[in-house]
Amino acid sequence: MAMCSTFYPRLSTHLNCKSFSLFPVKHRFFVSIKAFSSQTFAPKADDLPASIGFLGLGIMGNPMAQNLIKAGCDVTVWNRTKSKCEPLISLGAKYKSSPEEVAASCDVTFAMLADPESALDVACGKYGAAKGMGPGKGYVDVSTVDGETSKLICEHIRATGAHFLEAPVSGSKKPAEDGQLIFLTAGDSVLYEKAAPLLDIMGKSRFYLGEVGHGAAMKLVVNMVMGSMMASFAEGLVLSEKVGLDPSVLVEVISQGAISAPMYAVKGPSMVKSLYPTAFPLKHQQKDLRLALGLAESVSQPIPIAAATNELYKVAKSHGLSDQDFSAVIEALKVKLQQ
Repeated sequence: MAMCSTFYPRLSTHLNCKSFSLFPVKHRFFVSIKAFSSQTFAPKADDLPASIGFLGLGIMGNPMAQNLIKAGCDVTVWNRTKSKCEPLISLGAKYKSSPEEVAASCDVTFAMLADPESALDVACGKYGAAKGMGPGKGYVDVSTVDGETSKLICEHIRATGAHFLEAPVSGSKKPAEDGQLIFLTAGDSVLYEKAAPLLDIMGKSRFYLGEVGHGAAMKLVVNMVMGSMMASFAEGLVLSEKVGLDPSVLVEVISQGAISAPMYAVKGPSMVKSLYPTAFPLKHQQKDLRLALGLAESVSQPIPIAAATNELYKVAKSHGLSDQDFSAVIEALKVKLQQ
């Protein structure tokens, strides 16, 4: 039986947790959260899935699958564009021509797709993963989608007798490469326990949030905050330059104060130079803001800052910046100020 022979050191540690209300406006959902952080532990080989599938090999999926392969896992891959599979095949991955075939040949299948439509099609479409699922198998969707999409995928997967776990990630390209992602999971606890060693290979921590939909909601809230922070940071950089200040100094000042954030320190220097190497595409950030607005609407929660931020990202998209890093939203501000 092929197993993960080596992997990054991890220890599952229970943190003190309290129940909290996730949606306090119309409905109250009390979720007991379990958080696990990375330390050193020695997993039992028998606890690891024998074979792992990975569907979707883009900016995030590729390095995540690579980390599983490098850890010694038996990985089978699929991607709409087969050429993206070649680097992983050269590292030892197997290839199947459809999500259905991958799921049929693997114990646990991961999916990292760009949007709800792709996630639904890959899971439930004509040759979707659900057609290859069955009792004893597990499907872990690490895509960022809305709760309704996640629940629909879950319904199709569970109908086959398999288990389902949503596990969207907090983190972009570099954390994915370094195995430092944060997994926000919800769904079948038995699959959570089974997949935990694999999540620990790809990430630095994981949270179990209860019922399907809570993981998706948490991810949308996190990305809503991130997108708003980036837009505000971009406004500060543009304004500082307009009034004769050096925006590079602003980056340094912010990095040493109470509002310091790793994102500012990492993205700021490149933004000052008008360079936006893609770690998290701007189009995906706008998609997440749109989904967050839908989530807020479902519970009648006003989020005016996120709504305004979403409009700014839409302006950036209209200027051809969709595939640039989301920090390129600053260009939308430059365009508006020049008009």
